[in-house]
Amino acid sequence: MHRSIFALATAAALTGCAFAPPAKPPAPPSPSHYAVQPTPAQSAQADGVSQHFSLGARAVPEWWRRYGSDTLDAWVDEGLRNNPSLAATQHSLEAAHQLLRAQVGANMLPTLDGQAQSSRQRALGFPDFGPPTNLYDVYAGQLSLSYNFDLFGATRHGIEQTAAQVDQQSYEFDAAKRALAANIVIAAINAASLSEQLSTSERLSALAHQQAALTEHAYQLGAASRDDLLSVQQQAESIDTSIPGLRAQAMRARHGLAVLMGRTPDQAPASLSLAELQLPLDVPVSVPSELLQQRPDVLAAEASVHAASAQVGVATANLFPHISLSASLGTAGFKPASLFTGAGSIWSVGAGLTQPIFHGGALMAQRRAAIASYNAALAQYRQAVLNAFQNVADTLTALDQDALTLQAASRQAATAEQAFGDTGARYRLGAVSYPETVLTEQHLQSARLTEIQARAARMADTAALFQAMGTPPATARKD
Repeated sequence: MHRSIFALATAAALTGCAFAPPAKPPAPPSPSHYAVQPTPAQSAQADGVSQHFSLGARAVPEWWRRYGSDTLDAWVDEGLRNNPSLAATQHSLEAAHQLLRAQVGANMLPTLDGQAQSSRQRALGFPDFGPPTNLYDVYAGQLSLSYNFDLFGATRHGIEQTAAQVDQQSYEFDAAKRALAANIVIAAINAASLSEQLSTSERLSALAHQQAALTEHAYQLGAASRDDLLSVQQQAESIDTSIPGLRAQAMRARHGLAVLMGRTPDQAPASLSLAELQLPLDVPVSVPSELLQQRPDVLAAEASVHAASAQVGVATANLFPHISLSASLGTAGFKPASLFTGAGSIWSVGAGLTQPIFHGGALMAQRRAAIASYNAALAQYRQAVLNAFQNVADTLTALDQDALTLQAASRQAATAEQAFGDTGARYRLGAVSYPETVLTEQHLQSARLTEIQARAARMADTAALFQAMGTPPATARKD
């Protein structure tokens, strides 16, 4: 044990009293681009527009305002004000700040306490001498001063650890705010999409039942087979089966949106329409090295490394002597009047030194555990960096594919609409039967259903990319 302590002391002296490993993790990787393929300057054109990816741009503070909806802006603002989970995180952060101030005041500065005492005491007298008992009063008042010398940094590293943990909670609060904003935007988009999908599906159901009725009439006249009738009836029933689940999804989306905003589900707002939301056309894409200074989750992981480093410093310093000073000054007497005379003065001065000698290997085990925790924090930081890069890569890839999907869905819907218009014109001229117009409208509604889903996915993944970019450096906290 003594040899280990001596070795630690020697190492600390040679390294300038570096009892703790580096507080900042090693430099993370800096890839040239996020995904397998380089980030394109713009997406494919869909709905008549292409999204421009501003390479090297900074993150946007209130990015949800780029959707051009005052209602959506109000919903996000309401959620940031009223969401209970976010409020709980904020109060926990304030508690952590106050505990840090308390730790600094209690450990870095001398403590001074005032004491006052008044008591009545009964003591036994000597046998056969004097009164059998003595009754007397004691009055005392004093000031006590104490201070612990932090020669080896145990207190300093402990405060550093707490401060780093406060930073970690601060970044986690930033991450929670941005996640809440993204969740509200995505929930609003999903609610709008599901509402429109439900309306389209209900129209599809009506058309399917109309088609089934027409086929049944044709079957009765001998113009359609029983297989034809059963086929269209099954199609109508299949659409009917999907509608209750779709309606439940739409209601759950509205309920979830209400809770995110801090409301009860019965106070859920009416769904927006996708037409009320503008697709953000200019999307910032920070370079990888700047991304890590904008992502609150990565900054929180970096603060965790700092806290783990300080904990190693605490565990190392605990192997060395602890020195404390104490002093008290006061007055005491058997009568209140004697408290203010020189004869009643009392004082004391003391110094203490504690050197750990034998703790059953506990102190060295605590230091090794702190080092292991530090290495774990480093690994978690590296994983947070990789997760951040993957998050951006996935959302960029999704946005690119969303544009292609919407492009194809829009072409399909345009073709179906043209076919429906042509069939209607031919029906009015008597060139086709009415059932054919119903069938072409079914194809049109099916194509619109796919288009609604693709448009909503593009808007939602845009929100995910804004979220993935993190907090702008101007508002991000620094160590």
